[in-house]
Amino acid sequence: MGIASHEAKSGLIVPVVLSGGGGSRLWPFSTIDTPKQFLPLLGGGQSLFELALGRVSDRSRFGTPVVVASVRHADICAGALKHEGEGARLILEPCARNTAPAIVMAAAEVREVHGDDALMLVMPSDHVIENVIEFHAAIAKGEAAARAGYLVTFGVRPTGPDTGYGYLHMGDDVAACPGVRKVAQFVEKPRLDVAECMVAGGEHLWNAGIFLFQARTILDQAREHAPAIAKAAVDALSGAGRDGVRTLPDASLFEHCPSESIDYAVMERSPRVAVVPMAPGWSDLGSWDALATLQGTEDQVGPVTTVDCESCYIRSDGVQVAALGVRDLIIVASGGRLLILPRGRSQEVKALLSAMDSMAA
Repeated sequence: MGIASHEAKSGLIVPVVLSGGGGSRLWPFSTIDTPKQFLPLLGGGQSLFELALGRVSDRSRFGTPVVVASVRHADICAGALKHEGEGARLILEPCARNTAPAIVMAAAEVREVHGDDALMLVMPSDHVIENVIEFHAAIAKGEAAARAGYLVTFGVRPTGPDTGYGYLHMGDDVAACPGVRKVAQFVEKPRLDVAECMVAGGEHLWNAGIFLFQARTILDQAREHAPAIAKAAVDALSGAGRDGVRTLPDASLFEHCPSESIDYAVMERSPRVAVVPMAPGWSDLGSWDALATLQGTEDQVGPVTTVDCESCYIRSDGVQVAALGVRDLIIVASGGRLLILPRGRSQEVKALLSAMDSMAA
């Protein structure tokens, strides 16, 4: 019996790791060629991508992974998948089309190999989860609901009124699925006063963008709520070329696929969405402020000297950085690039990069 046949019969959860993001808010460390998921931002030598694969490496519970990534990063991903054993797959997007097409292609691949009923755990490659045991416990809670045909998402209990995240409003309990609630509403990134009210009420969770569902369920819901995406993504995968672990979807078909997030295309429209609340020490590392909060500002990273500085996150991968008498700054140096900004404004780095591109044009 082959690896895929064994996994299909064993009921193992198939991990799907999404690695197409550019991580531009962590410029200048994160670049188009080496975005944040491929960087060892937390120390210890492993990249965020490798840490994501490590969270689903227990082969008694998880099958070999399916990775969806940009063709630009094919060699990086293929190198990491060498350690995952026979059966790992790498779907290489010829162009960026957001998470809905990526997940539909992965679901079509999982269905082809493992069958309609196979469970998929979809997770981004660039998140931090400090308590993996808690994360696995949340997955276990969500399994029954996913097998019953729900699109299960995982919501993080807020530690504060963060305006950088979307929120999930919890509804009624899901019958016969302890610890699982229906999703009453998706809430876009709120104003601070709205976030404060939601966190105080205790019925809202941060939307972590992690999902558990059967291949059949997500494909059916995509066909119903996003038919253009479902058709284009499935057709592109059907016409794919294959080379070892690498799958190259038909570029001419995929480039005409609408670009939408799975939340907007499917989750916000489906009546079959449930959520498992969890608190596993999660962060999406979506900004330098998030990394500063996670790592603290006392221990600077790299060749950094500070005198009389307070609440500053300073990091360098080579050039000597010296700071005197400054407060509440983020200072990041990589190669010949230097970023300086006040703490609390790192979500605006994309605007800064756009301004730089305009000046270079």
